[in-house]
Amino acid sequence: MNEACDALVEWGISTEWLVARGLCAHPEAIDLVVAETGADGREHRLTPPAAAAWQAMKLAAGAENVVLTIISAHRSIARQDEIVRRKLARGETLEDILKISAPPGYSEHHSGRAVDIATPGVPLLVEEFDTTLAFAWLQERAGSFGFRLSYPRGNRCGFHYEPWHWCWHAAP
Repeated sequence: MNEACDALVEWGISTEWLVARGLCAHPEAIDLVVAETGADGREHRLTPPAAAAWQAMKLAAGAENVVLTIISAHRSIARQDEIVRRKLARGETLEDILKISAPPGYSEHHSGRAVDIATPGVPLLVEEFDTTLAFAWLQERAGSFGFRLSYPRGNRCGFHYEPWHWCWHAAP
């Protein structure tokens, strides 16, 4: 997590700010398996228990004619740093970036338990995902597979609403 610490210092992100936002450090997962391979051939990796839960949930959804696909899963701390730096280079303010992206070391994606989900017919990573049959199904059934919506409207972390972002915590 040294690269994350360096970035936080560089950008003036204090421990107090992280605590006030309710952000938790997420160490980078080491034991990862392929949970799904995208149509583009990209491998989406999760921890073994999260991958098993994802596959069971996707299968159950499919049995009810609901299509769920992963568009993003594990992301390294280094990749998160690149994302934030790319946005800064485009002229976005750090304040605006941190309403959408977690600082390096604080993204649930590092844990290997988070997925960004898509369904056919809806653009990727848009709030309108919450109008889909897939979202309604997730709201009703994802908890039984251990997945929770991480960033609902008005979430304590101050992130924009992300109806597509779900994180595995463990089956109840």
